[in-house]
Amino acid sequence: MSAAPGSFRLPLPLEILLIFIPVSVALHYLAHDRHVWVFASASLAILPLAAYIGRATEVLAARFGGGIGGLMNATFGNAVELIIGALALKEGLPALVKASLTGSIIGNVLLVFGLSALVGGLKHPTQKFNRTAAGIGTTMLLLSAVGLVVPAVFHNIARDHGLDLKLDTEIAVVLLVTYALSLIFTLRTHRDLYVTEASHDKTPEHVADVKPWIIILLIATAVVGVISEFLVGAVSASAESLGLTQLFVGVIVVAIIGNAAEHFAAVTLAAQNEMDASIGIAVGSSTQIALFVAPVLVLLSYVIAPQPMDLLFSTFELVAIAVSVFSISFIAHDGETNWMEGIQLLAVYVILALGFYLLPETVIG
Repeated sequence: MSAAPGSFRLPLPLEILLIFIPVSVALHYLAHDRHVWVFASASLAILPLAAYIGRATEVLAARFGGGIGGLMNATFGNAVELIIGALALKEGLPALVKASLTGSIIGNVLLVFGLSALVGGLKHPTQKFNRTAAGIGTTMLLLSAVGLVVPAVFHNIARDHGLDLKLDTEIAVVLLVTYALSLIFTLRTHRDLYVTEASHDKTPEHVADVKPWIIILLIATAVVGVISEFLVGAVSASAESLGLTQLFVGVIVVAIIGNAAEHFAAVTLAAQNEMDASIGIAVGSSTQIALFVAPVLVLLSYVIAPQPMDLLFSTFELVAIAVSVFSISFIAHDGETNWMEGIQLLAVYVILALGFYLLPETVIG
């Protein structure tokens, strides 16, 4: 049973997971060498915290609206990914950061929207959504994917000619500028394209008091920072103990943890036949990862990391991103979906996950 809008209560399964916050703290300080247990408990502890951050961001964005709401979504919408990424960079794990970025992109468009289409389709034979808005969103996602593919291609061509040239910082700036302009497009100049019937009900009197949500947002973000440090500190040893590559852990495990709140929200909205909101979360979150989170981490790495992070994703990661973007673009082109299309997207995700699981890191890329 889901909580009412503006309610401080989380769904019962997420509220139960709050117990793992003190558990992860205790394990970190009392059983630091039990890396798998530390990693597992930290992962479970982050899930309800991410849900609180997601709900607080929605309430604050609805209250302030316009540019301020968009800025809040950009800053806190992917707070968990940013925090985990920053801590991983600080620990000298850029490959894990890039893997989690890849996983967030493919997870949002394949796993999240796949589950949304499946769950919504089982209750509603055919679900329709704003074809124009979805088309703009998937086109933006395609263009943002180009920004991740070009650095690797450029580097490989330069290397073949004996040159050590990279475009990471320059492309990071371009991506950030593009994201800022996309906010102006969606929130100011063309916001009528994104208006749905549900949005008319979000009048100020229906928005919860924001003061407690600001406190919740700050506390949840601070606790996520602490728990994420436990998770990042245990990830390498845990992956080795479980026989998993850091690439698989980053692409699948860390990405799912970081996007847990968005996963739950998108599927819940699809079940309520609000597919505009559901596909907006799936495509918008992936676009935000590519245009906002990735370039911010690149620039941040100059300050906190042992060495700057590049945008040189492995070959398999680039293939996974390209396949995911083209899959969601094809599914979204007609403005409607059904449960079988959800199965198809989930099948693509499982195929890619198997590839990341079976191939060793020395082979991938």
